[in-house]
Amino acid sequence: MPEILLHQYASSPFAEKIRVCLGIKRLAWGAVDEPVIMPKPELVALTGGYRRIPVMQIGADIYCDSQLIVRELERRYPEPTLFPAGDAGLIQATALWTDRVVFQAAVAIIFGGLGDKVPAAFIKDREALRGGAFDTAGMGAAVPHMMGQLRAHVALLCEQLADGRTFLTGERPGLADANAYYNLWFVRSAYPPAASTFEDLPHIGAWLERVRAIGHGTSAPVSRDEALRVAHGALPAAAAPSSDPLIGKPVSVGADDYGRDLVRGTLVGATEYQLSVLRQEKDLGDIVVHFPRIGFTLALA
Repeated sequence: MPEILLHQYASSPFAEKIRVCLGIKRLAWGAVDEPVIMPKPELVALTGGYRRIPVMQIGADIYCDSQLIVRELERRYPEPTLFPAGDAGLIQATALWTDRVVFQAAVAIIFGGLGDKVPAAFIKDREALRGGAFDTAGMGAAVPHMMGQLRAHVALLCEQLADGRTFLTGERPGLADANAYYNLWFVRSAYPPAASTFEDLPHIGAWLERVRAIGHGTSAPVSRDEALRVAHGALPAAAAPSSDPLIGKPVSVGADDYGRDLVRGTLVGATEYQLSVLRQEKDLGDIVVHFPRIGFTLALA
């Protein structure tokens, strides 16, 4: 059983970001395939309600959101680094660009282009996730604008690659490449006609191929039931000391953009980057669910 279990599905763009990072680090991992839409009973049992993909599991420690997964991978497996040119803080900050601005352009282009081909069950699920309408007709009307926006974002990558470098920060791949790559992979794989928006830009096609060739490390399928058994048979890692006044108190944590399902438990860890909540789950025992500080709310339960 690999130490790293990634709860994912093949078409998830954020899971693709993490798969590329696993490839850069040449890690072995277990692929726990989750449904694309709810219900996700095994995942929710582990997270306490959080339903977004990907989620990384190491024993009874559950890491939510790709930005925290990246940080934890780098902490546990520092070589090969995701920051070969340094600038770790600045490069991690680019996730706010790719995960929100560029991702929203990709979503509008893909689902606006697919229009009435999007399954009704998927639309209903994403409306529950977003807490509002998933309007493919409205997205369709916005496609010309969003294609122009996406091309402008990709042009920034062209500028970075213009000096002949192999990857965005130099000759070795890193998180900057994974962050920039996954939305273009998403457009290419989910709605191929829209890839013409950026594929003619200089340097981009060759760079995309170099990132694709990194691969995803070495993966093996792990069932959702097996993942639950791993959690049941493990104890969470001890949290680092913290002076946060909410340590030891019942709290709720949730995303501040979409998929805002609150996870409740006892706050056992808090840093500038991370929040850790202890839960007691029936049939699993103690589980600690970790969230990034950026993009998530923390309140007394």
